[in-house]
Amino acid sequence: MLAYEAHGPLDAPVVLLGSSLGTTGAMWAPQMSALRDQFRVVTFDHRGHGGSPVPPGPYTLADLGQDVLALLDHLGLARVHYAGLSLGGMVGMWLAAHAPERVDRLALLCTAAHLPPATGWHERAATVRAAGMSAVADAVVARWFTPGARPSDVAAFTKALVAIDPEGYAGCCEAIAAMDLRPVLPRITAPTLVVAGEADPATPPVLLQAIVDGIPGSASHVLPDAAHLANVEQADRVTDLLRRHFTAG
Repeated sequence: MLAYEAHGPLDAPVVLLGSSLGTTGAMWAPQMSALRDQFRVVTFDHRGHGGSPVPPGPYTLADLGQDVLALLDHLGLARVHYAGLSLGGMVGMWLAAHAPERVDRLALLCTAAHLPPATGWHERAATVRAAGMSAVADAVVARWFTPGARPSDVAAFTKALVAIDPEGYAGCCEAIAAMDLRPVLPRITAPTLVVAGEADPATPPVLLQAIVDGIPGSASHVLPDAAHLANVEQADRVTDLLRRHFTAG
């Protein structure tokens, strides 16, 4: 069972938050205080991350999605709003396409439906298995933030990344290597918001536009002065976008 935390009123609509590769549910701390006033907010750690189990890799995106469905069943949640960033967004697309009855409204941040080349992900997986997370930490975190980011944020996320289990991180890298969600995007019926960081080198706006083009009726927003962890660098803007999206309709 995935590790999770839940905050907010028990009788409020539920928002499930999926985090990026190399982070835990704590990534969503900048949104938590505002969202939990209005929603029951559940954060979780992907397999191989944080407090969740670390089975041997490789993993598939279907594995990660099934983990979340099992968590929803465990919590007795038939239907939730879902927001995911990066890997969390990939899982969100899988959920909305393969279990549409479980996703009410969907928000996808700084993510992609297909992220080649696969060789790069396999090489990264091999590196962390051989040399540990510190071997990739600086290069990875450099893609998460713009040069104007707060040094304290950079330091905190670097420390958290180095603490991720290398096997869990590698297994998730392999899931991304094999991922191609483009064929199933038209199956997503949940009202969908797609958010890109204008300065995101990991999942640039053009990749988010491909998601918009694939999901019928989806809307997009590009955030200036934000790289990959847009919810951290532009916390208030992301929080506002999520609140508006999850209360619409």
